[in-house]
Amino acid sequence: MSVDDSTPQVDKISLNDGVEEAQFSQRVPIHSILGRPDGGAGLAGKVVKIGGWVKTGREQGKGSFAFLEVNDGSCPANLQVIVDSAVYKLGDLVPTGTCVHVEGELKLPPEGAKQKVELRVQKVLSVGTVDAGKYPLPKTKLTLEFLRDVVHLRPRTNTISAVARIRNALAYATHTFFQKNGFLYIHTPIITTSDCEGAGEMFQVTTLISEAEKLEKELKENPAPSDSDIKVVEQLVKEKGEAVARLKADKASTEKAGSNIADINKQISAAVGDLTRAKENLLKLQERFKLGERVKRSAGISKKDGNIDYADDFFARQAFLTVSGQLQVETYACALSSVYTFGPTFRAEQSHTSRHLAEFWMVEPEIAFADLKDDMNCAEAYVKFLCQWLLDHCLDDMEFITKFIDKAALGRLRMVTSSKFHRLTYTEAIAILEEASKTKTFENKVEWGIDLASEHERYLTEEHFKSPVIVFNYPKGIKAFYMKVNEDNKTVAAMDLLVPKVGELIGGSQREEDYEVLRSRISDMGLPLEPYEWYLDLRRYGTVKHSGFGLGFERMILFATGMENIRDVIPFPRYPGRADL
Repeated sequence: MSVDDSTPQVDKISLNDGVEEAQFSQRVPIHSILGRPDGGAGLAGKVVKIGGWVKTGREQGKGSFAFLEVNDGSCPANLQVIVDSAVYKLGDLVPTGTCVHVEGELKLPPEGAKQKVELRVQKVLSVGTVDAGKYPLPKTKLTLEFLRDVVHLRPRTNTISAVARIRNALAYATHTFFQKNGFLYIHTPIITTSDCEGAGEMFQVTTLISEAEKLEKELKENPAPSDSDIKVVEQLVKEKGEAVARLKADKASTEKAGSNIADINKQISAAVGDLTRAKENLLKLQERFKLGERVKRSAGISKKDGNIDYADDFFARQAFLTVSGQLQVETYACALSSVYTFGPTFRAEQSHTSRHLAEFWMVEPEIAFADLKDDMNCAEAYVKFLCQWLLDHCLDDMEFITKFIDKAALGRLRMVTSSKFHRLTYTEAIAILEEASKTKTFENKVEWGIDLASEHERYLTEEHFKSPVIVFNYPKGIKAFYMKVNEDNKTVAAMDLLVPKVGELIGGSQREEDYEVLRSRISDMGLPLEPYEWYLDLRRYGTVKHSGFGLGFERMILFATGMENIRDVIPFPRYPGRADL
């Protein structure tokens, strides 16, 4: 079978062509019907199977037939389905949330109808019924906050399903962009022993707690021996040792007398066996005694010099969930030149804002033989590519978003694709903000050396330049240890790509390739050198100029959709106090 998609594109389909079932599913996707230029009218007379969930249903004609609005997730539009009471019990079909799999004929609707085509059901293949009184998603308008409490059902709503398709499109576009530009996709580890940001807000990965809990439970069921129990067994070992010594002395006397020693050898062998078993039992009791004492002292967790002893942990050292795949993907950039990673990252921040998650996805390319200018060029091209991709491949969902969520969403995408991103140094940005602060009040003070706040970033993009902005050459003191120090020794070759609506979308830098400078930066920031020795090796052996950046994937979705809360653009949001499913 060819790897090429043999399905013809919608714009190349003759209006009289039929539609095929999905390759691995017993249904024609609704998008294949309604997404045609004629809205499906050219398919009138075709018999198809469709499957989906009822958005709304109502019985008509005194219960003789029912209208169902069915959606299968392939597009935002619903297909109108008509079922006669003679075909199936209508009361089981009309409740919102009901899953239906039906076969029928596509027909042209009456003159003046909103839809271009509808399905007249001939056969009901299967039904997943719903108790309308208990279904958590009634037809009434539901808030996004409410939907976070039914995260397992919220994909059935129009908004969350549209966001899911936009998210999918952006992920596909990400791989397309980097693959077309010669990058290799690298899977970096989720469990790491390095802190990329040096922030310390990391989730620890350990089996010490679970092992301690098991130990505590086991010791409750089979208590550890007491000190007196140990002394009793020690005395027993002593006595058995003395018995062996007596037998050996008797053997020596018997040998001098020239008597047969076979019997005494058997006695010695048996006594030595008893002594060995007694010693083994003592060692086991002593070990259990130590475990019991450890549980009393530190809840069963090993300690050394007053600190947790990670030598007993699963990885024999401290381990964490990654905050970034950057450091690891640099190892491949320093061998394969152009690489990227795209995966989940984690921050243990006690933050409840609408812009923070504990688990989120990052896109992180790394490019060898590239300086900061190359890095900025790549970031700008990538963001433009993503926006154009949504306009070309996800227009129906973006039109839905623009109609119901953010009226400026489509305009924002078009603005990005047609704009030249303004580039200015951090120092120039501060000067603009200081001038603006004479007539505008910022909550966060503006002065050289601060990390730009969201309000500063949005002022630059939304009010001053009215376009995306790239700010570069940030103060050394507010950036990470791995960023290349500039010749002024005050700034680093770092850049942030800022966009309207969300502020910072991308953060990147040229990496420090000088071994001595990097080593000093790690020490200056109070980080231990040992976990970063492998990272320093990349500079010891064949160092290379290289650059990279990270794009917060959920922030890109916020920018594209205009959604207000980041918890609504990721399928299963994790934040303080919540980790549903």
